Amino acid sequence: MEQWNQELPELATESMAVLGRLNRVAKHIEKRLGKNFSTYNLNSGEFDVLATLRRSGTGGNGYRLKPTELYQSLMITSGAMTNRIDTLEKKGLVSRTHDDTDRRAICVELTKKGLDLISQAIVTHTETEDSILKDLSGEETALFNQLLKKLLFSLEEEPQEYDTPDV
Repeated sequence: MEQWNQELPELATESMAVLGRLNRVAKHIEKRLGKNFSTYNLNSGEFDVLATLRRSGTGGNGYRLKPTELYQSLMITSGAMTNRIDTLEKKGLVSRTHDDTDRRAICVELTKKGLDLISQAIVTHTETEDSILKDLSGEETALFNQLLKKLLFSLEEEPQEYDTPDV
């Protein structure tokens, strides 16, 4: 920022500083969370699927969702979801079952092995997240969360040029 200030003093660089730091923070977060996921032989996408199934609750039907519910919840394509489910199924962490109400529909369900794994992984995941924010007070964390929420809301509500199809 000092170099820009010397070269182009009229250039507003506050946004550059904030976004540059936010990008660096995101890389640190990704690295720390990735290290935790790897202890469970998972990547972030696989963790997201297992965590989504785990938090879906039993509801009397086990920890299960339809693939459509999963990919909509995780905001990914159906193809990406199919790949994740295939990988998790090969690892024995999920299984595909028929829906109790419609035999034509398929559900993805945590296996016992998957339930045990995600129940452990989510604890260390939140501990890792807490360690990342350890130098912020509770009040600072709450304020930071509100500011990020406000920024995210504005970005998601505003149509961006990259969101519109080419005509």
